[in-house]
Amino acid sequence: MTRRSLIGLGSSAIALAAMPGLTHAAPPSAIALFATEAGRGRNVMLLHGWTADSHDWSWQLPMLESRYRTIAVDLRGHGRSEVAGPGCYQPADYVADIETLITRRFGGERFVLIGHSMGGQIAARLAARRPDLVDGVISVDGSLGFSAELTPLFEKVVLDLRSGDPATVASRLFTAFYDPATPPALQRWHARRAQGMPVHVVRDSFGPLFLGADQVGLGPRSERFIETIDVPVYHLCRDPAQAERMRPHLSHPKSRVEEWRNAGHWIMQDRPDAVNGAMVAWIDRL
Repeated sequence: MTRRSLIGLGSSAIALAAMPGLTHAAPPSAIALFATEAGRGRNVMLLHGWTADSHDWSWQLPMLESRYRTIAVDLRGHGRSEVAGPGCYQPADYVADIETLITRRFGGERFVLIGHSMGGQIAARLAARRPDLVDGVISVDGSLGFSAELTPLFEKVVLDLRSGDPATVASRLFTAFYDPATPPALQRWHARRAQGMPVHVVRDSFGPLFLGADQVGLGPRSERFIETIDVPVYHLCRDPAQAERMRPHLSHPKSRVEEWRNAGHWIMQDRPDAVNGAMVAWIDRL
């Protein structure tokens, strides 16, 4: 197999789709995902965050691919994956895509899922829904365990996304979560990438992570959701209060929550060597 095999392009497209509910039935419609596969060994899958793509893991891929069979996915509507229409970007839609990718393309093999931001929540949701497919979850500043006090902020973001330019709103939100150590070049890259995103994807994807009846990103609802995850979880976050909130709710003895300083929201880009070492050490102990 080549270092970069493609999943979801041309005649070898994998049909992926939204799968609402909790059953394991095959989804009725199709979304083609782009992904790369390289390396041998334990199965690892990388899930990026909102307005991003799998290039976010460029600092991790050489290390991971040298040790593990590594799949880096562009989520629906992001990167080179197929763009569905409006109304198709609930967390359940993203989770169904990854569940179908694993069951159809990889025959239901088990994976360590590594997710950043929105990708961290998607990984956690899949682990709770299908623990038979997930060996463990690494959540890099994942969208979990946030204080309910942030609800007004996220409500305002959703309103601004609807009424204004989504790329501008996203970039403004990012600035609140950078660290002085975050290079300006990375900040500019994140902003420009958001400018190239389909408007409806940016608008539709953010709100359901933190607002509404199905949200698991904020407050007590997030805490109750975290308690349903039976597989090991390694959560890296920047907020010490978030770390303290999450620790009591992760019951697996191999689960771990760490506060990471001197880094922005993209911890794996601001501190790549340290994150790489921490990931490998945790995966190899599973």
